[in-house]
Amino acid sequence: MTDKITNKITKIVLTGGPCAGKTTAMARIIEHFSGLGFQVFAIPEVPTMFSSAGINYLTHNKALFFEAEKSTLNIQLALEDHFAKMAAQCSKPVLIVCDRGTMDISAYVSPEIWEALTEEMGTNTVKLRDARYEAILHMVTAAAGAEQFYTNENNKFRSEDVELARELDRKVLSAWTGHPHLRVIGNHMDFDDKLRQVLNEISTVLGVPCPIEQERKYIVKVTGDIPDYTESEITQTYLLSEPGTEMRVRKRGWQGSYVYFQTIKKTVSRNKQIETERRITAQQYVDLLQIADPSRNPISKMRKCFVWKNHYFELDTYIEPKLGMQILELEGIKEGDEVEMPPFIEVVEDITGNEMYYNYQLSLRKMP
Repeated sequence: MTDKITNKITKIVLTGGPCAGKTTAMARIIEHFSGLGFQVFAIPEVPTMFSSAGINYLTHNKALFFEAEKSTLNIQLALEDHFAKMAAQCSKPVLIVCDRGTMDISAYVSPEIWEALTEEMGTNTVKLRDARYEAILHMVTAAAGAEQFYTNENNKFRSEDVELARELDRKVLSAWTGHPHLRVIGNHMDFDDKLRQVLNEISTVLGVPCPIEQERKYIVKVTGDIPDYTESEITQTYLLSEPGTEMRVRKRGWQGSYVYFQTIKKTVSRNKQIETERRITAQQYVDLLQIADPSRNPISKMRKCFVWKNHYFELDTYIEPKLGMQILELEGIKEGDEVEMPPFIEVVEDITGNEMYYNYQLSLRKMP
């Protein structure tokens, strides 16, 4: 993939378990954002294309299975890259929506096969998960919370029962866990609300004003082992910006493999907010650090991301500043929604809305 970053092109992944509503959501996305002036490209699901052509992913032929999965990843990457090249020629802003993405493939193979695939192709999980997409929207299967609507009848290539659908949903979600903008769209609402949440999440990524959803923060203690977490190193630096606007850059990755982002956040009214985030190159990141706000320190932290009861949690342990505490954060929570805390997390204090604990305040240099 080229290192060139184009502001007008936004690429997201719409994923989830079987019978999650992706087909309906995709149609709604195309209609809604085309009406807002975006050129919308919808990249079809590659495994379905292969299955339609006669490939049987359940084959016992190990060599054929490996080649099929490698070819699936190759075609996925090629489709995305070629659509990005076409998008660069458009006069309108472009939204590219992938019906599943690179990491979905890893949910259907063993860790050993996935490692062999990526090594043979000269890539790795961090690059495929974090560096290619601005956002991941995971629509939870109807088999988890809306069982009465679960069906195989609308897809001739689907044969999963309810239990298998739940297991595949968990594996797909685990594969994407750790992406900087992963949102879980659950079944705690009716289907129309589920679709509206999809549109709202995409609007946030595009910088289209939409109602602010609640962000919840807690000071916590970890009292047990965290299952299936993904760990990242994060360095966040605030830049000089106009009054009323917050601008920052972020370096995120693990063990020497990093991706870089620039975020601009502006509140336009009491309940409306525009937040735009774009991936930038390493050189752009270095260049932007030249306008770092001298009144603020960089924030450095280790983040563990995990999913519990269809909610996406981010647990931050601060390296600088040394807070002596851990902060747990949940995003995309609607007002009035109840969140069940995992049994291995003890809430010390609910700090939702307490600006003293927000990174923007924590970054302020202490006066002597």
